[in-house]
Amino acid sequence: MRSWKVIALVSFALLIGFVLGAAEGELKFSKSDIAGAEKIIGVEFTDAERDSMQADLADYLKGYEDLRAVSIANTVPPALVMRVPVPAENAKAARGKRGVQLGRPTHSKRPKNLEEVAYWPVRDLAELIRSKQVTSTELTAMYLERLKRFGPKLECVVSLTEEHAMAQARRADEEIKKGKYRGPLHGIPYGAKDLLAVKGTKTTWGSVPYQEQTIDETATVIQKLDDAGAVMVAKLTLGELAWGDVWFGGMTRNPWNTEEGSSGSSAGSASATAAGLVAFAIGTETWGSIVSPSTRCGTTGLRPTFGAVSRSGAMALSWSMDKIGPICRSVDDCAIVFDVIRGADGVDPAAVNAPFAYAPVAKLDGIRIGYVKTAFEEDYPNKERDAAVLETLRSLGADVVPIELPKLPVTPLASILTAEAAAAFDELTRSNRDEVLVRQIKNAWPNTLRAARFIPAVEYIQANRVRTLLMNEMEKLPVDVYLTPTFGGDNLLLTNLTGQPCVVLPNGFTDKGAPTSITFMGRLFGEGTLLAVANAYQDATDFDEKHPAAFQ
Repeated sequence: MRSWKVIALVSFALLIGFVLGAAEGELKFSKSDIAGAEKIIGVEFTDAERDSMQADLADYLKGYEDLRAVSIANTVPPALVMRVPVPAENAKAARGKRGVQLGRPTHSKRPKNLEEVAYWPVRDLAELIRSKQVTSTELTAMYLERLKRFGPKLECVVSLTEEHAMAQARRADEEIKKGKYRGPLHGIPYGAKDLLAVKGTKTTWGSVPYQEQTIDETATVIQKLDDAGAVMVAKLTLGELAWGDVWFGGMTRNPWNTEEGSSGSSAGSASATAAGLVAFAIGTETWGSIVSPSTRCGTTGLRPTFGAVSRSGAMALSWSMDKIGPICRSVDDCAIVFDVIRGADGVDPAAVNAPFAYAPVAKLDGIRIGYVKTAFEEDYPNKERDAAVLETLRSLGADVVPIELPKLPVTPLASILTAEAAAAFDELTRSNRDEVLVRQIKNAWPNTLRAARFIPAVEYIQANRVRTLLMNEMEKLPVDVYLTPTFGGDNLLLTNLTGQPCVVLPNGFTDKGAPTSITFMGRLFGEGTLLAVANAYQDATDFDEKHPAAFQ
């Protein structure tokens, strides 16, 4: 009998590994083992059905063992690819526009003390270098000195790449001297989250089992930054295997309050940027790893549309949810960096080329901006500051309207992430090397990856089908951009599943001086409009211009 119940169990029961014994070379399962498995996955079979399936289950287990004998690198994706289509209206909106247009720099003259530029936006640093008031070598040396001075206090650096950085800086200076200026990132020092491979450096993934790992390739994002003339000064910390802010070297600190962590998993990228140790940083997000540390550290982060940036050379956690984006000190800077790193590379099967055009606007007349009404009406700590954001947008001319997100189950879809993560780190779990990971509590990777092996393949597929429904419903929202409290409702998980881009930026401070944030959400591949709206709000306020006193 091949009922849907049998299919569900075939995809699951053998992963449990309940093997009764061996007879004549065949592995067998008892009917009571199968009955126990049924309780875990919420199905029920008859005794006759259990008897019939035992041989099939044994055959499947043998097949699993054969597959486990194949060595599969973390970088190998499954044959099923999540791909987000480029909406026709976004391609049309960008037609006739090109690249990034920026306003005049806020600062344009070199100060007597070069360290005063540590918090300047990339746009202003670029003007100093373009006008030859400052060399990349000088700027790089200044940031390296700050990394050495403050990095240990913040525990935000896995490794300095000083020799590599100074060589890149000297090359940039030589090119600029000869009139070969590559653009606004030429000669600008930055840090990279240490799950991005770079030839000649360790790529530790923040994890004890991988802390001596080197990968003989350079991630596409890093290569694109190299081609733009940017200077990588450090590999920055991440929560172990991209969860939280705890890594094998300690806990990455929040520059506003070093008694607490910086959140994660792009922990070092946000911490170092907020403390003025780099001009910008590269982070990644699967479920909040740009949004959360940017909120905690008061930085401005862009999580691009899924597929807008190639993940080639990055540690895979969830092939259908991982994204790479910039963590900066301004929206303008996010636009500059995104314009460099975006696009397909022919390696990441999910990455696509999509049009992008960005120009700051002073007014938001004619732009329809939604806000998630039920989320804003809840009683939560940042309620007044978030409400003030809506008033600022109205004062800029925006048509601000209430919306609601699709009414479909979202939290259960987190199983998509955990199932893919369990596959990505299958060997780590089966070898028991997960026992050396730093965090061994229930709510940490070792336990989560073990439990994920009990997710039936059928349920994983069904979750992805509900995900398709969510994606279709999100495309029906009648707004260009919408706002949500950063951690309001299911939005963070929902939009990481559907692939929507977001910009998270500071919108005030608590009574204790901790930064708070608001999240602007965009349409798929609508980064140009999203960034323009977020920048208009940021230009109308000054929260991004405040920095942690201990590092100024």
